[in-house]
Amino acid sequence: MTGVAIAGVGNMGGAIAQRLLGERWPVQVFDIDTAKTAALRALGATAHADAAAAVMGCGVLIVCVVDAAQTEDVLFGPRGAAKEMQPGQAVLLCPTISPGDVEDFARRLTERGISTIDAPMSGGPARARDGSMSLMVACGDAVFESHRMVIEAMSSKVFRISQRPGDGARTKLVNNLLAGINLAGAAEALAMAQCLGLDPAATLGVIEQSSGQSWIGSDRMRRAIAGDYAPRAHVTLLQKDTRLAVQAAAAAGFEGPLGPAARDVFARAAEAGLGDLDDAALFRLLSGQGR
Repeated sequence: MTGVAIAGVGNMGGAIAQRLLGERWPVQVFDIDTAKTAALRALGATAHADAAAAVMGCGVLIVCVVDAAQTEDVLFGPRGAAKEMQPGQAVLLCPTISPGDVEDFARRLTERGISTIDAPMSGGPARARDGSMSLMVACGDAVFESHRMVIEAMSSKVFRISQRPGDGARTKLVNNLLAGINLAGAAEALAMAQCLGLDPAATLGVIEQSSGQSWIGSDRMRRAIAGDYAPRAHVTLLQKDTRLAVQAAAAAGFEGPLGPAARDVFARAAEAGLGDLDDAALFRLLSGQGR
């Protein structure tokens, strides 16, 4: 069993590291927040000061940072991993980034003999920790088979999208656009219920057993009604993802009515100073509670 490197061990990357450590994989980690790597070191991981050091001796590098700029730095920055990686190693890309960025990273890695596994994830830290999150995997069959063990150790819900890196990102953007639409709709409906003089909790109880139910609506609005906006998934994440999804749609010649509306709601929430709160804060925005 070869080692696994993880660059970015925040909510999701840290949970993946815990999962793999629990499955007895050798795990090497890097994060700019040394408190996060120290916590994993206490669980048996080896911590490193940069991505280049973390990837040495590992069969695969799992990238769990936030966006394309951070991915660029992890792979190709001054102490990026790519310069230390050898042909036959693989990079597993988990961030939600544009398909074009995935394709660009894959091309540049291929030039060095490094394989790319386009594998955005969905499900949150608890499901990453217990191995039940979704992985949307796009890569060649030979690459998948070479790294099947670690992929299946990460997740029991692996969806093989295609052999073309970039299609995982496309699938994730479709999913997250719908998540953003559903969340914006749930926040609007509960804000409307409150304005009509209804009890939001009782109304949500009806919705959860009726045609308006959505998983993300129930999960986020229960927290919002309780005034719990501690960040599990920041507003800025779906702000980014809905923006990227609408851009990808436009590039393909598609324009729908709801995607841009959801994108704009998340942008409004960030502009209102709610960006660092849990994305349940859309209820705060739409119910007029402000910051």
